[in-house]
Amino acid sequence: MSEHRCPALLISAPASGQGKTSVTAALARWHRRQGRRVRVFKTGPDFLDPTVLTRASGSPVYQLDMWMGGEEDVRARLYEAAGDADLILIEGVMGLFDGSASSADLAIKLGIPVLAVIDGSAMAQTFGAIATGLARYRPGLHVYGVTANRIGSAYHAQLLADSLPPDLTWLGALPRDPALMLPERHLGLVAATEQNDIESRLDALADAWATYAKEVLPAPVGFSATHRPSSPRLLEGKRIAVARDAAFCFLYQANLDVLREGGAELLFFSPVAGEALPPCDAVWLPGGYPELHLAALARHARLRDALHTHVEDGKPLLAECGGLLYSLDALTDRDGVTYPMTGLLQGHAVMQARLGGLGMQSVELPEGLLRGHTFHYAKADITTSPLALTVNPDKGPSREGVYRRQRMTASFMHFYFPSDPAAAMRLFLP
Repeated sequence: MSEHRCPALLISAPASGQGKTSVTAALARWHRRQGRRVRVFKTGPDFLDPTVLTRASGSPVYQLDMWMGGEEDVRARLYEAAGDADLILIEGVMGLFDGSASSADLAIKLGIPVLAVIDGSAMAQTFGAIATGLARYRPGLHVYGVTANRIGSAYHAQLLADSLPPDLTWLGALPRDPALMLPERHLGLVAATEQNDIESRLDALADAWATYAKEVLPAPVGFSATHRPSSPRLLEGKRIAVARDAAFCFLYQANLDVLREGGAELLFFSPVAGEALPPCDAVWLPGGYPELHLAALARHARLRDALHTHVEDGKPLLAECGGLLYSLDALTDRDGVTYPMTGLLQGHAVMQARLGGLGMQSVELPEGLLRGHTFHYAKADITTSPLALTVNPDKGPSREGVYRRQRMTASFMHFYFPSDPAAAMRLFLP
């Protein structure tokens, strides 16, 4: 069996908040400067980190998730990337060993060495003890190297580097500097499209990395030939209007690919900017931050009327999470101010300070079985009975309703279309 060989690193940490995305972005931008072709992936269902990493690497960032997409999908994406890349970087999720399908599990299954990111801001030689523990904890895991985040000085960096055992490679460090921090809000990082200074931030990260970087790469990893099955052309000739702006920005690149591979033409429009609904056969209102743009959305009566006509004519519409909130009669923000929404689905939602749903999800619909996840801070009171309830594979408490009105489908669940491309395409058919 043929294979592609390419150096690869899975970038993980002892916990969330250590700086995985900053280090991954710094590495991607720095190696691009050295003339290398860099491909970056993100483990888990995150929408926001990939927007930053796409800008840092210059290439689209895809998800790698053994449950949501399946092992064949993961291996195929890596095989394709290894065919034209000089370096593959995979940003992990949570801590290295956290979760039932952890970053360590993925690294072991795929034979990819790990780069551990450790926040060194309040330690010296203990840095080496933590790194050693990560490297020795799980048989079969290859922790190749370590990097420190939030160091105080060159002397501090040297202390941390000297604390490592001989078999762990020091790859570099990032200083503690507010100018290098990537801005965050309640669902994670601020999307790159909302950061006017994202390019200068990424350049600053790469500059900082260059100060301490050790230009070494692990030995190439062999990725066996694996090909994703071709998608059926169920959407040939269909035009799908996709809301895409600061309020509707949670879009997997892989989902867009599925629709295009299915024959659809995608027409992007901005509800926040007051743009009209393009002439189309189907509509997709993805997740995002409608709660941050309620006044603009509430003013857009022309779009509200067009969406009502679209649904009443029996045309398909998919509303996911933020799209679901926009589809309700009203949405109340965290300050208690209520705004009218489109009223496509009877109900009212309130933004709250604590999580309203979190975890992987699957659901059996008339179109087929789809997988994905939920992550939101809203509480919704929807008068319609759900068509189906999602299931959390980890037996967590989050279960979301999937609501159906004619050919409109709405849920807090974010669907991952590659989990069943044909089922996903059927959501956009009459």
